[in-house]
Formats: sequence, structure tokens, C-alpha cells
Amino acid sequence: MITQSSYAITKAEIDGNKKWFVVDATDMVVGRLASEVAKILRGKNKPTFCTNNDAGDFVIIVNAEKIKFTGNKWDQKEYNWHTNHIGGIKRRSAKEQLIKHPELILEEAVKGMLPKNTLGRKQLTKLKVVVGPNHGHEAQKPVALTIKY
Repeated sequence: MITQSSYAITKAEIDGNKKWFVVDATDMVVGRLASEVAKILRGKNKPTFCTNNDAGDFVIIVNAEKIKFTGNKWDQKEYNWHTNHIGGIKRRSAKEQLIKHPELILEEAVKGMLPKNTLGRKQLTKLKVVVGPNHGHEAQKPVALTIKY
């Protein structure tokens, strides 16, 4: 009888293999960019991927103000939040959100593609979205990542 042994990656092996990537969001579609970034944050691009471990890498997205949507989403898509006061629901269209907080558009898109649990919240902390080309993480020596979709 042949038995197979399974392999479980350890936390030390995970922490030693984390990398930093930089993605330029210029003229990229929000949803397609967000799905690729979510895969990298989860670690699905690695052969050691496991659903219960945070084996993903860090991602820095620059030029968040230069993203684009398909169709009529600039006018139709709305971002909602609550102020925690009675009747405090607030809404902004995607155009208004781009003017006030362009980084939140990408953060919300990636957040929606990660697991809705403590592991997903931990993975979201490895995402850095920046307006403009300067990100301030040169000490981590990030590698430029080209996303083809």
C-alpha cells in the first residue's frame, strides 16, 4: 500500500518569501486590476498557496487617479458609507470619489475580492494605494509588476 504525505508550509517559510511589487494603474480597468492584485495578496500565484495561511506578497499601486471604468460606471456606480449618526447614510458617484479620494476606489475593489474574515482583513493590510507616482517604499526594493489581462 502506498501512502502519500502532505506538506504544510510553516510561518517561517512564509515570512521569508514575501516580496514587494509595484503596479502602475495608468489606464487600467478597476475590476481587472483588482482581481489580479487580490490574487497576489492572497498568494495564489505561488505553488505553496494554502487557503488558511497568509502567504501573499505586498503590492503598491501607484497613479490611482489614472484608472478607468468600462461602460457608464463613472456616472452609475455609487460608493456608500454611514457616519454612525441617525440618517447618516452618505453617497458619492465614482466621478466624485475619483476627485476626492481616488485611492479608495481601488481599495474597495480589492477588498471585495478578498475573503470576508480575519485573514482577508490581514491580507488587505499588505495593499498600499498611492495617488501619484511616488510611493515612499523604496527601502523594500519593490519589483515592477506588469499585469496583462
